[in-house]
Amino acid sequence: MKYYKQEEIQEYIDDNISDYEIDDDLHHNLFNTDYYLTYYSECEKWLGSHAFECIRIIQEYEQEQFGEIFTDLGDSEKVVNMYVYIVGEYLLGKMDLETA
Repeated sequence: MKYYKQEEIQEYIDDNISDYEIDDDLHHNLFNTDYYLTYYSECEKWLGSHAFECIRIIQEYEQEQFGEIFTDLGDSEKVVNMYVYIVGEYLLGKMDLETA
């Protein structure tokens, strides 16, 4: 599967992974301790015509993981950051990382 902005998110991982230990908290540290993107206008621009695709991915992920939707899908910052969280999890899962 090829995700929207997958290369950009992979580049973010590559640029920031050395700041953290390779352990069970890596995904959390990369994608949950700070926002990937802020400001509604920047987030709306980043989503562009792919907004509904990103929302669908979030809905499917959260339904599967939690049984309900938690992300405020009307908030472009929350949509971008949750989408990046999901894609980041996928990309890290594909990487051959040895945990400490």
